[in-house]
Amino acid sequence: MADTDLTGATIAITGGTGSFGKTMARHLLDRRVAAVHIFSRDEAKQDEMRKMMGDDRLKFFLGDVRDADSVSEAFVNADFVFHAAALKQVPSCEFFPQQAVKTNVVGSHNVIEAAERAGVKSVVCLSTDKAVYPVNAMGMSKALMEKTAQAFARNKPKSKTVVSITRYGNVMYSRGSVIPLFLQQIDSGEPVTITAAQMTRFLMSLAESVTLVEHAFTHAEPGDLFVRKAPATTVGDLAAAVAKVAGVPEHPKRVIGMRHGEKMHETLLSSEELAKAEDEGDYYRVPLDARSLAYEQYVEEGDQNRTAHGDYTSANTHRLDIDGAVELLEALPEIQSRAALRT
Repeated sequence: MADTDLTGATIAITGGTGSFGKTMARHLLDRRVAAVHIFSRDEAKQDEMRKMMGDDRLKFFLGDVRDADSVSEAFVNADFVFHAAALKQVPSCEFFPQQAVKTNVVGSHNVIEAAERAGVKSVVCLSTDKAVYPVNAMGMSKALMEKTAQAFARNKPKSKTVVSITRYGNVMYSRGSVIPLFLQQIDSGEPVTITAAQMTRFLMSLAESVTLVEHAFTHAEPGDLFVRKAPATTVGDLAAAVAKVAGVPEHPKRVIGMRHGEKMHETLLSSEELAKAEDEGDYYRVPLDARSLAYEQYVEEGDQNRTAHGDYTSANTHRLDIDGAVELLEALPEIQSRAALRT
């Protein structure tokens, strides 16, 4: 797909009242789009967002991605869809995996099918590093979401709707992320709780996540997977950096151990994906494997051009030390606002 100007377009955002959705909506409104359709199941958050943003271009749709009819209503006249609705909490998905499947897999299928029926130009589905070599129910359901998006592209090559995927590591200051938790614990005078000090995680800002989605909107071919290159840090160093930014560098910490379904290190691209990835500077693009069900291509031909690569993980990407993490944190609008309140 060639570069596309989003000016005057209508964009629908599923899960639009979450951290990604609100940040994306602000960005799109600044881009002078015609309308942003916010689709979510939480009427209280919709009302809060309506009052907070106060922009007539925001249109709110109450529904659930599990309900195909409610999804279809939100996509009428939409040019683009950003699919962010999901169950994202690893521990809760471990206890209720069937709920993760209903929202993350079946719900994503509903979104993609509704988008095609509505004549949407491009659908970008939000995924996670936990979908690579998944060990937890959330990651497994997200991996199946990715397969659902890619199967659509593979099975409907002539569709006018381009479906692509963006895969993220940890997004700083998103809802449920660890940085707001650390700050809350510091403000309350409680020890900062660390799962494992040497655990590593990718770090990306909400603003960077939005630019990745827009890159996918405007550059994707059917079934493409996009990953933004990102630094990582250990959880121990991140906790120390947050304490330093909060002005209490000696704040106590408490190791609580790993929770249900957690990994020591996360993977953004598997070795198989990295072998065929295209380096686009700030991003990796992994094109769709569009081979058909003609199995002789696997048995007799295969892919002789595949070369060996390692995985792209939070353990082997650029590692930030405490000072590097502090610098990254201080660039976040939320941290800057917090600092301004203290002065």
